[in-house]
Amino acid sequence: KVLAENDQLRKEADDLGPRAELDYWKKKLSKFHYLMEQLKSPDVKAVLGVLTAAKSKLLKEWRALDIRITDAANEAKDNVKYLYCLEKYYDPLYNSDPVSMLDAIPGLINAIKMIQSISQYYNTSEKISSLFVKVGAQQ
Repeated sequence: KVLAENDQLRKEADDLGPRAELDYWKKKLSKFHYLMEQLKSPDVKAVLGVLTAAKSKLLKEWRALDIRITDAANEAKDNVKYLYCLEKYYDPLYNSDPVSMLDAIPGLINAIKMIQSISQYYNTSEKISSLFVKVGAQQ
C-alpha cells in the first residue's frame, strides 16, 4: 500500500511554500524507515529463511519488493538531506519583508542549482520545477 501511494501522482495546493516540500519528504522518510526496520525484524528473516529453504517462487517477488522499498527509502533520505540544506536560504521568505527577501534569492537559486546537479533523485525537471513553484508561492 505504501509503495502504491508512493507511485501515485502528487496533488498539492498551489500556495504551498518550500517548507511543505521538506515536510512531504520527511513524512515519506518516516514511513519508509519504519518499513525498513520491519524488514529487518527476526520474524521477517525467519519467513525468508523458510521461503529460501523451500525454494519458493515468492522469493523473486519478495526481492523485487525489497528493492523498491529500499530505493524509495533512499530517495526520501536523499531528498530530505538536500532540502534541509535549502532551509537557511528559504527561511527569509517566511520571516522577512519583501525587500529583505531579495538578498536571499541568489543563494537560494544557487542552492537549488547545486541540488539539481548532484542529487541522485531530486534532479528531475518535475521536482525542480515544483520546488521553484513553491518558492514563488511563498509570500
